[in-house]
Amino acid sequence: MPDFPSDIYTEPANIDVDTLANLGPLAPMAGIWQGERGLDVKPKAEGPKKQAYVERIELQPIDPQTNGPQLLYGLRYHTHITKPGQVKTYHEQVGYWLWEPATGTVIHTLTIPRGQTAMAAGTAAAGAKTFELKATQGLQTWGICSAPFLQHAFRTTEFRIQVTVNDDGTWGYEEDTVLMIKGRDEPFHHTDRNLLARIGEPTRNPLAR
Repeated sequence: MPDFPSDIYTEPANIDVDTLANLGPLAPMAGIWQGERGLDVKPKAEGPKKQAYVERIELQPIDPQTNGPQLLYGLRYHTHITKPGQVKTYHEQVGYWLWEPATGTVIHTLTIPRGQTAMAAGTAAAGAKTFELKATQGLQTWGICSAPFLQHAFRTTEFRIQVTVNDDGTWGYEEDTVLMIKGRDEPFHHTDRNLLARIGEPTRNPLAR
């Protein structure tokens, strides 16, 4: 376990309320983004299938969050994905990206409307241009929880995401979701990747306005 303080109630004093100025490696991700070159490799009965996708993701700063002495800054996000030229939702996801300056911890929470939620984490320097987070099924922290059908048929054992911030202002991700699929002996690597360009600026968090 981490070395937590004995006083678990007292909040930090003199908190800087400007989240955009305190996001560490997440700072370049704040705003509204569009990705036209997404690639999803997903499982089908006949084998892996590649699918191109278009993505819009909005990441907006939230007010500083405390758990007693712990201080977190973060971005609330919503991802909406379609197939090229279509309106129907291909994938939707909500959650938070969080940064804990005191420990250099980056946290990514995700929830999808098919009955699954996960919390991945990793460490990074405040100015890092690339970082990787991981969630593992069965852990009490940084874990994965699925509804009964997904647990039965497409059990997620591990989730990884690597983020890379580019010098031209874009950023991208590569995800690997490891599935144990009913009737198959070997794990399936369900992968996604995209490159995102900014189409809108972030809105300052309420306390900083």
